[in-house]
Amino acid sequence: MALIAQRLNRIKPSPTIAVSMKARELQAQGRKVIALSAGEPDFDTIDFVKEAAIEAIRKGQTKYTNVDGTNELKQAIVDKFKRENGLDYKISQVTVGTGGKQILYNALMATLDPGDEVIIPAPYWVSYPDMVLLAEGAPVIVQCPQENDFKLRPEDLEKAITPKTKWIILNSPSNPTGAGYTWDDMKAVTDVLLRHPQVHIMTDDMYEHLVYDDFKFCTPAQVEPKLYDRTLTCNGVSKAYAMTGWRIGYAAGPEPLIKAMGVIQSQSTSNPSSVSQAAAVAALNGSTDYIQERNVAFRERRDLVVSMLNQASGLDCPKPDGAFYVYPSCAGLIGKKTPEGKVIASDTDFATALLEAEGVAVVQGEAFGLSPHFRISYATSTEQLEDACTKIQRFCNSLS
Repeated sequence: MALIAQRLNRIKPSPTIAVSMKARELQAQGRKVIALSAGEPDFDTIDFVKEAAIEAIRKGQTKYTNVDGTNELKQAIVDKFKRENGLDYKISQVTVGTGGKQILYNALMATLDPGDEVIIPAPYWVSYPDMVLLAEGAPVIVQCPQENDFKLRPEDLEKAITPKTKWIILNSPSNPTGAGYTWDDMKAVTDVLLRHPQVHIMTDDMYEHLVYDDFKFCTPAQVEPKLYDRTLTCNGVSKAYAMTGWRIGYAAGPEPLIKAMGVIQSQSTSNPSSVSQAAAVAALNGSTDYIQERNVAFRERRDLVVSMLNQASGLDCPKPDGAFYVYPSCAGLIGKKTPEGKVIASDTDFATALLEAEGVAVVQGEAFGLSPHFRISYATSTEQLEDACTKIQRFCNSLS
């Protein structure tokens, strides 16, 4: 009898492991490595949120809470959805988990039977397909190439839906591309979903507040109220509030689903950290002016990186609507050789050769389901970004 469960055979090794291991090897050798792979803001958690956590500790709020979140935090989430998204929920329709990832995982584990299909537009966040597989579902990947602005077209969605389709996962603004769905984009998608009542919508809105220029965020249940009862609206405090390590994610949706997700959580992690929940209450109820101030810095970094990458030979970098990633194409470099004679046959080859030659770590597009691209996080200092992009330019110009 094998010790390891067969379900793990469904999960492929992470495509990022090889490049990550190579980066660590170079650092161990004393090489300087500029890591542009971190999916978290470099800003610190704002002080008033920290103080709320400290005060919670002083008051003894260090015990177990309700399995899926305190009523105080759930009320703050209800108020947030009403204030910012025009969505009306009750506390009984809200769940809180240990980060956004657990929320998504709980929902899939609570709803998927073997063979149930989940539509995932690509490029996608790396965890979506594997979570579906662990829940014994079937990921259905729909390619959303750069010429479609990395967004799902209604006709492609229509083709992907079958009688077995149970969920579609939507992420706007997107990790890894930063592409966002406008109101009209989202309405085109929801119009299709109205025709297929067996399909539920899981929307990952983690980058809601990290948007730039004239882009305006919207979420499916807001755009099409008729889908309210079929939508799980997921969010969290990690990205916009710079609280990645606090591990608080949340969602609102139909009561039977929320209850089922609570059952899953009750037999896995139980409640999220009581102190983190108190901090999240302060974050959601407090001023968000600092987020807009930080977005100015993110936008400036985005513009710098887009400009410098588009000056590199063979790269094409579109300007994203939000998040803190760019997803340039390296199609113009496929087939070229490094000065050492190595052929760049894929975006993984590109990422590996770039790391070896210049000490710049990026994430290859293979990890996100759409090649040949790579992802850069610009959630780091301007000086680091300028240095890294100069090295990327030099590397690209060295290929022949």
